[in-house]
Amino acid sequence: MTNFVTYLQPNPLADIRLFCFPYAGGGTLSFRSWVNNLPKNLEVCAIELPGRGKQIKSPPFTQLEPLVQAIAANILPQLDKPFAFFGHSMGAIVSFELTRLLRKNYGIEPLHLFVSGRRAPQISVQKSFIHTLPEPEFLAKLRHLNGTPEAVLANAELMEMLSPIIRADFAVIETYVYAEDSPLNCPITAFGGLQDPEASFTELEAWRQQTNATFSLQMLPGNHFFLHSAENLLLYSISRALCLSNK
Repeated sequence: MTNFVTYLQPNPLADIRLFCFPYAGGGTLSFRSWVNNLPKNLEVCAIELPGRGKQIKSPPFTQLEPLVQAIAANILPQLDKPFAFFGHSMGAIVSFELTRLLRKNYGIEPLHLFVSGRRAPQISVQKSFIHTLPEPEFLAKLRHLNGTPEAVLANAELMEMLSPIIRADFAVIETYVYAEDSPLNCPITAFGGLQDPEASFTELEAWRQQTNATFSLQMLPGNHFFLHSAENLLLYSISRALCLSNK
């Protein structure tokens, strides 16, 4: 069976598992430094999506529902202790829909859902699809988003390998259709970048409607990839929220 979960630093004595869901084109590397900057009672578990890392030979998903179902089946045995989800951008929607599926099918929810750099799911925005753009326009869009190093974008051979994976991830998000359901019972914390054009304060604030529990919103310095540039502030907020959740 495909394994979606990478334990960045196995910690069987941890009280809480924090599952981290990457942005489009991202992988477990995005969360490698987290193990050194979070409390020792947290075990950081990065989600590795098909098409990259250990799953390099598995074809990437292009639709959200089958992706979430596959992750749920895979992750279930590892939800045997208190857990929380963190997702950035694409990862925010994946972790949100996974939370809804786990509640519906198994009657379990995370201690806390952290969503980052992504507008609330009930807000639909008419945008042209990125995943169908011709390659030059596609690369220009990736440059604009500022999440792919220029050295990678300029390497034609490397991009030939990466482009289908990034396109598949964008397809997952761009073909996603939100379905109305009752709010979650776990607290939600939303994070946004002060210079991020992808998710405004108002669009992030709307996550409040998705929980019956407490909600908080924090705006951090940086663009869409503030999770790297403002990592220390982000991790401080996560660890503080989980410390309160587990009391």
